[in-house]
Amino acid sequence: MKDIVLATRNPHKGEEVASLLGDVGITLHTLAEFPSAPEVEEDGDTCEANAMKKAVTIARATGMTAVADDTGLEVDALDGRPGPFAARYAGEDATYEDNCRKLLQELDGVPSDRRGARFLTVAAIASPDGDVRTVRGVLEGVITEAGRGERGFGYDPVFAVPELRKTLAELTPEEKNRISHRAKAFVQVKDILKELSAEG
Repeated sequence: MKDIVLATRNPHKGEEVASLLGDVGITLHTLAEFPSAPEVEEDGDTCEANAMKKAVTIARATGMTAVADDTGLEVDALDGRPGPFAARYAGEDATYEDNCRKLLQELDGVPSDRRGARFLTVAAIASPDGDVRTVRGVLEGVITEAGRGERGFGYDPVFAVPELRKTLAELTPEEKNRISHRAKAFVQVKDILKELSAEG
């Protein structure tokens, strides 16, 4: 196995994952190279369900091993919301800014000691014959009262890592890739891809 396809059309995610898998010795493709690949509706109730559905669908459509991930944001004061619906929290066509604004509005007045949250990334690796494996990565943090930082994407400006006293949007890509939920998941993805590559 020398080629895999990353089941995303999101260029930010493609760049981030490419850097995480950069030294695995496999050629990484994205759905930009497969314009006829189907759109996969992320209608699962969990990140696992969404990641598995995307990976299996794209592996079958392209005939290549596919890697898909889904990330949720669980906020303690909101009983775990928005969870797997994080990307469309403010509506189907919501921008990153729309989602952050809604989250901060919902947490308006909530004290700092009750703003705990975590990012969860589930990655799925599926072969064209339907074999699928999943891994998880978690990053604990807190939701800030206002956005900070210019880097990253999604909820990065409002998600702070207490030990670093910075939001994810204030970290360099290299710093983020050392600690992030997606990085923790893709370390495990890399191990599985190396194993599959060795098997031929």
